[in-house]
Amino acid sequence: MTVLARTRSLTRRYNGITALDKISLDIPAGQVLGLLGPNGAGKSTLINVMTGLLKPTSGSVELCGTDPRSDETRRAIGVTPQETGLPESWRVSELVDFVSAHFPDPVDRAELLERFDLTALANRQAGGLSGGQQRRVAVALAFAGRPKLVFLDEPSTGLDVDARRALWDGIRSFHAEGGAVLLTSHYIDEVEELADRVVVMDRGGIIAEGSVSEIRGRVRLKRVTLTDPVLPELSGATSIEREANRAHLLTNDATALVRELVTAGASFTDIEIESASLEDAFLALTGDERAV
Repeated sequence: MTVLARTRSLTRRYNGITALDKISLDIPAGQVLGLLGPNGAGKSTLINVMTGLLKPTSGSVELCGTDPRSDETRRAIGVTPQETGLPESWRVSELVDFVSAHFPDPVDRAELLERFDLTALANRQAGGLSGGQQRRVAVALAFAGRPKLVFLDEPSTGLDVDARRALWDGIRSFHAEGGAVLLTSHYIDEVEELADRVVVMDRGGIIAEGSVSEIRGRVRLKRVTLTDPVLPELSGATSIEREANRAHLLTNDATALVRELVTAGASFTDIEIESASLEDAFLALTGDERAV
């Protein structure tokens, strides 16, 4: 297995604050790694250190077996940071051509635009695009140089549902060709949809790592969904959310919760019991008050 990115005991401190705390991580070729964590967990700092934009305080990082700041390495990766600015007067096709010119074997412009559903925008100036359209262009540019590994920091910010789906299709296409991706996202369903492996960060450290199903299995939570316009007070539910007349209850003991519903005389119907979602597990692992 070829490891494209490797960190060992990677630590980064700002003015006495530890943003990254001894992070050890491998990203092999052909893997989509989803990086989850609350705001301030250290996700963006990790990407910035791994891509050579920041120096580690201690520990080590390698990309493609060498220094992330070398020219060779930079030609092998693509990056879309959280915030990007595009020259407003440049057309989308010109941006693609400019970025592609920095690589020895870039993706054909028409192919890249089609992959990310940008063909209709090719002759539009960047300044005339919506925020979501600009974001799609910024993501597409990360793939222009035919990279081995792409870092995407919150790529779906500002995108509507259709644009997100187009972005997912582009990432899947790259992945199917053997490309590796490190993806951060506040849309947990996005990570659940795309990632082969998930790493959960909190307070600068890794607190959980594994497949989506393995992360779900780290918590005992079950999701109980039922139809009942009026629910009694339930001591066995850690949280209750409503969607129309459907109630979604999280619990550590589904059997006891159903027994409590029956004892209380609740007139529920259409009950469903399933394992916690990745979002439920994430909230529990990071100590969110909804799922303690």
